[in-house]
Amino acid sequence: MNLKRILALSAMCCGFAMAGHALAHAHPKSMVPAADAAVASPAEVRIVFNEALETAFSSLTVQDAAGHAVAGGKTEVDSATHATMHMSLPALVPGVYTVKWVAVARDGHRSSGSYRFTVK
Repeated sequence: MNLKRILALSAMCCGFAMAGHALAHAHPKSMVPAADAAVASPAEVRIVFNEALETAFSSLTVQDAAGHAVAGGKTEVDSATHATMHMSLPALVPGVYTVKWVAVARDGHRSSGSYRFTVK
């Protein structure tokens, strides 16, 4: 094989390896309430991810505008699909809330993020 061909194959293999690594993280497909939504006080926060989660290492928290945690239920991961994480909420007063999530995929890769919604 010539050097150009070896370099091209190496670059292609590295690209596939990096693409596979990027896809190995759990990311939200849908969220309830949705990001930036203005809603009545929701009964729960629910996030559907693009892959199965490790229940013991995945979590949700909800904070009010002052950064105080809202006393909600325990974070649960759907036992059938393992890709939906949810938490029940008490009645929320009007204001802006931030949902913070940590998702650990079955392969051990960790991702996290946050979004806001408003209770009207």
